[in-house]
Amino acid sequence: MRILIIEDSDSIRHMIEALVSARGHEVHGVPTGAKGIDSAVARPPDVVLVDLHLPGRFDGFEVCRRIRENESTRDVPIIVISALTDAASKERALAVGATAYYTKPFSPTALLKELESLPRGDGARHR
Repeated sequence: MRILIIEDSDSIRHMIEALVSARGHEVHGVPTGAKGIDSAVARPPDVVLVDLHLPGRFDGFEVCRRIRENESTRDVPIIVISALTDAASKERALAVGATAYYTKPFSPTALLKELESLPRGDGARHR
């Protein structure tokens, strides 16, 4: 599975990269929403992991929206991993296209189970 991680914290991004690559997944990590959108469109991943608080013009909400708007990425599952714990942020993320929402700190085991439960190449599942 090819996984795109969009996370501005180097330590968190590298931890997630190590976690999922140890399971044999191909991982590409970027620190900004703009780079994430560009990467997703250039080479659509099987799944996107995205933080909501990102530097630059595109926060995680906008990343979700743009991924859903693009023909080549509209069905890619998007898992939000965020420090925002309020219901409004979760609802907004799901409304703009997130497939799942995890709050930091998150359970690595739960994230791996989520990734492994995703359909392979046949579209997102929304819950």
